Amino acid sequence: MSDKRFDILETKADLIEDNDAEARDLRASLQKGPLFVNLMASPGAGKTTLLERTIRALKDRFRIGVIEADVDSDVDAARIDQAGGKTVQLHTGGSCHMDAAMTRVGLNGLGTDELDLVFLENIGNLVCPAEFDTGADCRVVMLSLPEGDDKPLKYPLMFEVADLLLVSKTDTAPAFDFSLEALRKNIDKVNPGLEIFPLSARTGEGFEAWLNWLETAVQRKRTLNVLGTTGEKA
Repeated sequence: MSDKRFDILETKADLIEDNDAEARDLRASLQKGPLFVNLMASPGAGKTTLLERTIRALKDRFRIGVIEADVDSDVDAARIDQAGGKTVQLHTGGSCHMDAAMTRVGLNGLGTDELDLVFLENIGNLVCPAEFDTGADCRVVMLSLPEGDDKPLKYPLMFEVADLLLVSKTDTAPAFDFSLEALRKNIDKVNPGLEIFPLSARTGEGFEAWLNWLETAVQRKRTLNVLGTTGEKA
């Protein structure tokens, strides 16, 4: 084999590194702002339906905003608006994920000063979104029951970065061969101890645990904000 007379440039590592820096800066700018949740899942897992029910359940307690990220559509943003959430539609121009720079554009368009809770409904897939930090406070992954209990083994990074796993469409259980016990074993191979909430956004089954988790997270961030402010003044 002849000696190489060309350079090999690795661009992905640089892209991730630049994005991570942008995400850290964005997270710092939101330190005293609303709880910011990055919601990730496959297409059709039920992200928008989950958000609709969540907004209707919490809108009297929290001011909620949603960044709807899509390649090209405004259907989901219209549904969020009807549910009573503040929303902005962000088109990614073909990109299969949101990165920190795009998220900043969405947050600026949404406006966060008067909000308590903000969701980013990320592009639907279990690969690209897992690689890019968006500056969110937490990453919630949805796995619909029809997708199967082996997905953590097929897409380990997505479940490794998750702070919470929602198993959606539990009302379809009679029609599918899905085992929560098997899912738990598979999750423990990539993210031991990850909290899992089975639920149905259609029927409301299991929804209370999800709502309580959100309320606790919002209150926790508010407390940290107050303590941080107090510390600065002192």
